[in-house]
This record gives sequence, C-alpha cells and structure tokens, in this order.
Amino acid sequence: MSISARPVPPDAAETAYLKQLGERVRAHRARRGMTRRMLARASAVSERYLAQLEHGAGNISILLLRQVAQALGVPLGDLVREGGEQSVELALMAEFFERLPADKQRALLRTAMDHAGAPKSRERRIALVGLRGAGKTTLGAQLAKRLDVPFVRLGSEIERLAGMTANEIFSLSGQPAYRRLEHRALAAVVEKHTRVVIETGGSLVAEPATLGLLLASCFTVWVRTSPEEHMARVIAQGDHRPMADQADVMDDLRRILAEREPFYRKADAVIDTAGREMEDCLKELVATCRRALPVPA
Repeated sequence: MSISARPVPPDAAETAYLKQLGERVRAHRARRGMTRRMLARASAVSERYLAQLEHGAGNISILLLRQVAQALGVPLGDLVREGGEQSVELALMAEFFERLPADKQRALLRTAMDHAGAPKSRERRIALVGLRGAGKTTLGAQLAKRLDVPFVRLGSEIERLAGMTANEIFSLSGQPAYRRLEHRALAAVVEKHTRVVIETGGSLVAEPATLGLLLASCFTVWVRTSPEEHMARVIAQGDHRPMADQADVMDDLRRILAEREPFYRKADAVIDTAGREMEDCLKELVATCRRALPVPA
C-alpha cells in the first residue's frame, strides 16, 4: 500500500516523536541563548508556528518524511542533511564514537584533531567557559597576570575580525555568521599563542566544531555560579541581552543553563563562584591550573 501525501492524525508514537522534535528545537534555541522572537526573525518562520513546533504540534509532513526514512531503513537525518552523501567511513566512525564513554570520546577527538593539524601546546593554553556573569572576565584577567601570559577575550577578537560590534554582526548577518567568525577567531588565537588565557562567550559550546577545537587545543575550566548570581551580576553590568523579550527571565536563564551544562561539563576543571569572594576563587583557579599545567611557578 502506498503512503498518501494527505495528512493523517498522528498515533501515540508519532505524537511522542513530534513532542521530542519540539523539545530538541527548544533545547537548541536555549543553548544558543535565542528567544523565540529572535529565531523567528532569523529563520523567517512565524513565532506562532515555532510555538506549535516546540509544543509538539509541528507540520504533519515531517511524519510522512519519517515514514519514508523508516521504509528505507535509514536515519531521518541522512535524508534531510545538506551536502553530499555521507561516506561509509564517517558513518561508521559516528556509530563507533557514540558507543564510547565520555572520557574516551574526548581522547579520540583530540587524537583526530591532531591528525587534522590542530594547533599543539594544548597544555599551555587555558580557556574559561561558562555563562556570562559567572566571573570569567575578572578571573581570567587576574589568572593571566599571575601566570604572566596574555589574556584574550574571544568576543573582542570576533569584533576585531568583523570590524563591527557583536550587536551589529547579529543584526546584519545573523547568528550563523557570528558562529563562523567565532570559530575563525578561536583558531587564530590558538595558532598565535602557545601560552594564553582565553575568555570565551557563554554560547560557544552550542557549536560542536568550535567546542571541539577548544577542548583539543586548551585546558578548559568551567566557571560556574548559581542562576541567581548570574542574573544579579548581569543586571549589575546593565545588560539584559541574553534574556531579552522574555516574560520570566529567571525561568529562561535556568533553561539556558540546563541545556548548556552537559557541554560545560566537558571542561577539564570546574570553579564554582557562587557565594564566594573572587580572590578565594582566583586562588583555587591558580592552584588548579598549576597542578594540571606545566606553567611557571
């Protein structure tokens, strides 16, 4: 029997799939710190449809395409991916990679990046990751001073590379262009510096290729704090951009943190700044880096 193109009511399994699809869209949006309005502008898709999609009521045609994929015995992603056909080797590597525990995945990633020509001297570069307001700027600048190495704010490098501010990049070219610039800026920094402290943007972890480059070329530290302290510090800085246009900013902040946490946890070390003086956090950070890295005492 042929599959009709006419929409049919979804069964329980299809309903669950659409719900999962919506949750994935919402998770990716939160991971990038995008509001639904921002995504609507960037994608030219209405906020109404995005709301339906995120609540598990997406266009029924996705279910028909899923049925075609199931009939062919291939993952749906293989049909909708852009570019040429995925090589057998890449498909086998992806399947093998997913079976490995997290620590072995990281080791294999670094080995692969070494073969691909990734910059060396990972052990002498330190990168701070985490959401804005955790204390990355303060700790990063002081850590660089203690270790007598350059301190680089990746956001500033992106703006220098683009010749415009981050707001202008997003306004004129959108988030994809910013992510490409972010990757280029990071590659340039690690190529130029064998000893450096890098402050990264909070959403860098949303891009697998850029996160992979960071993990392979830097000793990474997640600077973490509570949602309440994140909010208080961002407000003190006078900037509400990460949570713009949201009715309940704290719920949105918690969602962003929850979506990014698995990626932040891939860092080599964690420094929690919640309820602590920055000097105390700095001492812990310096000690952590000196234990792990061959840096001057």
